[in-house]
Amino acid sequence: QVQLVESGGGLVQPGGSLRLSCAPSGTIFSINDMGWYRQAPGKQRELVALISSGGNTDFADSVKGRFTISRDNAKNTVYLQMNSLKPEDTAVYFCYADLKYTSYSRTYYAHWGQGTQVTVSS
Repeated sequence: QVQLVESGGGLVQPGGSLRLSCAPSGTIFSINDMGWYRQAPGKQRELVALISSGGNTDFADSVKGRFTISRDNAKNTVYLQMNSLKPEDTAVYFCYADLKYTSYSRTYYAHWGQGTQVTVSS
């Protein structure tokens, strides 16, 4: 089964930057929406940023102007560039993607990564 593989999390000081990457581990036919969600301890999972196959983007209000999302369709990879990080950005970040496995399937299946920890602390 195809899995989403994330990388790029870690510990950073307030005001610092990190870039997250995510790509499917196996062979797929196409990808629709890709994005990132996050979940802080004791809180519900929330949308951080989403990008459609056509490049349209959506961001949580709390990250607008600080985070950017992009995708490389040739590499089936989505990126989240996080700048001016704040302690309240500390969370586990989950990659999301709608994947279609074959050309004759009409269905995109939602997939989640296992999560990567981002900690913003001095």
